[in-house]
Amino acid sequence: MKTSRSTWLIAGTAGLLGAVTALVAAAVLGLGGGSATTTVVQQGSGGLVKTVSSGGSMTPREIYKRDSKGVVFITADVVKKQSNIFGAPESQTGKATGSGFVIDNRGTILTNAHVVDGAKNVTVRFPNDKTVDAKILGADRSSDIAVLQIDPSGQDLSPLRLASARDVEVGDPVVAIGNPFGQAFSLTTGVVSAKQRSIEGLNGFAINDVIQTDAAINPGNSGGPLIDSAGDVIGINSQIETGGSGGGNVGIGFAVPIDTARKLLPGLRQGTVNTGYLGISSLSITPELAPLNLPVDEGVLIETVNPGSPAAKAGIKGGTVPAKLDGQSLKIGGDIIQKIDGRPMRTSLALSTYVASKKAGDQIEIQLLRGGKEKQTVSVTLGRRPQQSVKAP
Repeated sequence: MKTSRSTWLIAGTAGLLGAVTALVAAAVLGLGGGSATTTVVQQGSGGLVKTVSSGGSMTPREIYKRDSKGVVFITADVVKKQSNIFGAPESQTGKATGSGFVIDNRGTILTNAHVVDGAKNVTVRFPNDKTVDAKILGADRSSDIAVLQIDPSGQDLSPLRLASARDVEVGDPVVAIGNPFGQAFSLTTGVVSAKQRSIEGLNGFAINDVIQTDAAINPGNSGGPLIDSAGDVIGINSQIETGGSGGGNVGIGFAVPIDTARKLLPGLRQGTVNTGYLGISSLSITPELAPLNLPVDEGVLIETVNPGSPAAKAGIKGGTVPAKLDGQSLKIGGDIIQKIDGRPMRTSLALSTYVASKKAGDQIEIQLLRGGKEKQTVSVTLGRRPQQSVKAP
């Protein structure tokens, strides 16, 4: 089923569209999409250090003393284009603020894409109050990750160590270091509240395997590190759940796993992203869909296929029959994906995750059910995931 929740991207802002702009995220997974949510945007590997966790346990005080030196306060001069009340295009300028962290001695900094989205100029400030210009090497709006570069000359850099989120367990202690509400270089503590959450990037694509934490994360924490008890980075703080109450912390924050950043880092250094793209929106077939009388009780129902997408070129069909369930409008009658490359696909999330693990140009074999009874296998050559939102027909 499609769900709705209110989340905030957590970069601080000033001077843009009264500070907030509402975006309705299209259901366009890596794929195309699975669950449509409403996101409120607060406007505004070579050279890596050791990437294996040290395994020891540190106190928050010890972590802060060591790792805060590598955290930076990011300020971006942002230009956003929009239409005025007469429908004419115009630009709004302002400043966005967020966090980031140094990952090597070459001056490479990781942050969120939404911190520098639309930025013309970017500066970073270190805890010693030294401020330097930064260049955006690359940004991926679908995973909300950006890579910045500063001139390392004359800098006393303290790169943070990158671990992995794969072995993180619910209940593990974590700390976040960042700049909430402009309160520079603040530390908050908490635990891993859940794993394998899914949030949306700036263009509506699903970000999978996200870490949920109750460590206090607020506007301005965006792009800062989520750190384990060994003092190593396991995630990049990105969004918070607001519960519909506004832009403050309610104890539910989300961090993009550092594994995703490490995977994309080589391409982002070169300004490119090569994540696979199928081009559909879909629904997981669950017991809640029983009133629709679908021909099977397991699989992924394709609602729409984006024109010109790899799925469209392969002849995959979306729904044509309007339907309603629990007040939501749906399209049924489309193909039902059952397997990809021989792997069962039981949920839209599983499908999105698998496609995102591939690169543009990769070929996949999709086993699907058409018309409720005809089994077919189609070969699809994946495209490159677009950076802008893709609207389903």
